[in-house]
Amino acid sequence: MESWEKDGGVRFLKKIGLRSGQRVLDFGCRVGHYTIPAAKAVGEEGIVYALDKESDALNELNRKVIVHDLTNVKVTKTSGQLKLPLESGAIDVALCYDVLHYFMKDERTKLYQELFRILNKNGLLSVYPKHTLEDNPSKELQYLRSYDIRREIQNAGFQFNRRHCGLLSHDDSLNQGCVLNFSKC
Repeated sequence: MESWEKDGGVRFLKKIGLRSGQRVLDFGCRVGHYTIPAAKAVGEEGIVYALDKESDALNELNRKVIVHDLTNVKVTKTSGQLKLPLESGAIDVALCYDVLHYFMKDERTKLYQELFRILNKNGLLSVYPKHTLEDNPSKELQYLRSYDIRREIQNAGFQFNRRHCGLLSHDDSLNQGCVLNFSKC
């Protein structure tokens, strides 16, 4: 994962639209396999808000932030609530990678509404809908296709932009996958 966090993840996140100076939310960041490359992609002028409810994962992320000498990461422990501790319109890009399977449909709807709230008018929502019917089905997404997730997000007011496929981080390894990018309407 070191190579992914140092280079591969940075390239992928730039490909999906991250740019220098942006404010990014990594929702459900765990140990930072996307937080670290996002922080490098947005540079010192940008900031990455890394939110998770798992203390051990956040401790590991804090260690990595120090090792990578990053000053633009704000790690925040949440209680798992769907009310995000960010101001309306404060975020340029929200990453919601490999977390949707933990939420029931009504909770996902609330999450999409919160993501819509915190994104600025040109904001980008990037979702990795892992664990759908097509990709290692599990938990709340096991009977849904990525198209169903796309439709849920569009119903929350987002406009689908495009799909980006490539090598992605999943847990502590890499696999082929696709993310879905949306913009605020």
